[in-house]
Amino acid sequence: MKVFLTGATGFVGKGMLARLQAEGHQTVCLIRPGSDGKVRQDGAGKENISYVTGDLSDSEALKKGMAGCDAVIHLVGIIREQPGKGVTFSRIHVAGTRQVVEAAKRAGIRRFIHMSALGSREGASSAYHRTKYEAEQLVQASGIPYVIFRPSVIFGPGDEFVNMLADLVRLPVTPVLGTGSYLLQPVARETVADVFVQALTLPAATNRVYETGGPEAISYEQILDYIGEALGKRRVRKIHIPLSLMKPAINLMEGFSFFPITNTQLTMLLEGNACQDGQLLYDTFATDKVDFLEGISSYLRKTR
Repeated sequence: MKVFLTGATGFVGKGMLARLQAEGHQTVCLIRPGSDGKVRQDGAGKENISYVTGDLSDSEALKKGMAGCDAVIHLVGIIREQPGKGVTFSRIHVAGTRQVVEAAKRAGIRRFIHMSALGSREGASSAYHRTKYEAEQLVQASGIPYVIFRPSVIFGPGDEFVNMLADLVRLPVTPVLGTGSYLLQPVARETVADVFVQALTLPAATNRVYETGGPEAISYEQILDYIGEALGKRRVRKIHIPLSLMKPAINLMEGFSFFPITNTQLTMLLEGNACQDGQLLYDTFATDKVDFLEGISSYLRKTR
């Protein structure tokens, strides 16, 4: 199958491209100007990888890239806005997806695999989840057979979330926002890549939405403890920071890219990110349940 892939340069995209290659799919990667050198180097010598330079707003690049393709895997998304650069949830998630969907319709694409996010819904507290839901609606209304995945936090070598927390766990005392009891359901990048690629050809998955999480929901505090165990720490000493103190700091600092959290991210973290029906994914797709501690230990131990 010939697949048009967006987001190939990202953390998830790199894993997706590797899985597509392993399964023998010919892949056309949409890559932004300035990012193509590294990607082309990674794909050097691989005859079934090709590239088109452009972004989601470039209709000509989308047309060129999708020519002759059977399917689209659309991964592009952001977790943090940069309004000064025109990088907003609405522009990337909604307008960008609209452009990709319209191009796919014109190109005669027969399968659209879309990455949304766990918690996406109408009227969500965060703009991130609201715009992810709006993008889902565009895909569903396209008339193209689709499969939509809503992943929780994705972990794997080179991730941002676990590696950022590992830096905190290495401190003498690890800060915890609020109670730390909010639940997440981390899922391995290999699982995500596996189910996306299977969805290209699995009839039973057509026109369905899948919550995509790991084998269990874990509290934020427990995640820190697992990371500590993977790093070889006997105990993770924690200090709980009241939200009444943290929110003013976020309001003041979230505009700076070096500050690790925004109000949107805090909102999503506190409301939790666990599946309501996580088993459906594993009932539909033939993929292993990757244990969080086992998964992170394979790459965090190397950084001790």
